Amino acid sequence: MSPDRHLVVFAKKPEPGRVKTRLAAQIGDDQALAFYRQTLTDLLARMATGTDWRCWISLSPDAAATDSPFWPAPFEAVAQGAGNLGDRMARAIDTLPPGPVALIGADIPAIRTDHMASAFRALADHDTVFGPATDGGFWLVGSNRSFAAGDMFKNVHFSTEHALADTLANVAALGKSAARLETLDDIDDGRAYGKWLTDVPSGAA
Repeated sequence: MSPDRHLVVFAKKPEPGRVKTRLAAQIGDDQALAFYRQTLTDLLARMATGTDWRCWISLSPDAAATDSPFWPAPFEAVAQGAGNLGDRMARAIDTLPPGPVALIGADIPAIRTDHMASAFRALADHDTVFGPATDGGFWLVGSNRSFAAGDMFKNVHFSTEHALADTLANVAALGKSAARLETLDDIDDGRAYGKWLTDVPSGAA
């Protein structure tokens, strides 16, 4: 395992009423929680098999980082801390030991280890890397940490179709370069959830 590459899974503790609230409004709390828990569990298991990065899980609420672990080794838990989404992502990126960082969401079922390998390769000759989501957001943000991560999240309209465009505009204004990975689905509403159900192997949902 290389200590100078950091993979961060940005997650909420799987609890009723606290995760996938927009999806829950359409399919119910229990079903949304089951989806989130399954997706997070599967994602952590996949990422833990990677040998080229150090694994972290950045958790909300903060107390979850010191609760009984629901994450596998070799993940290390840290608290997200206070602030809006940009503040918390910037903290997760900026406070780790030296080396490039790739941060991913916990609720994108299609993320694979080869996506992470591609992200770190991109950071060898780009300042940032993004995994676009179909809804206009992003499922991955990576930085070579040549600048403060908070600078690329200023005035970003998170949870809207403008999130990626706003962030890329900030990166460009800083004079930094950005690479892009494959576009993936963020399962945030009933339509996306229904599509996901038709795509997953029988018995996996």
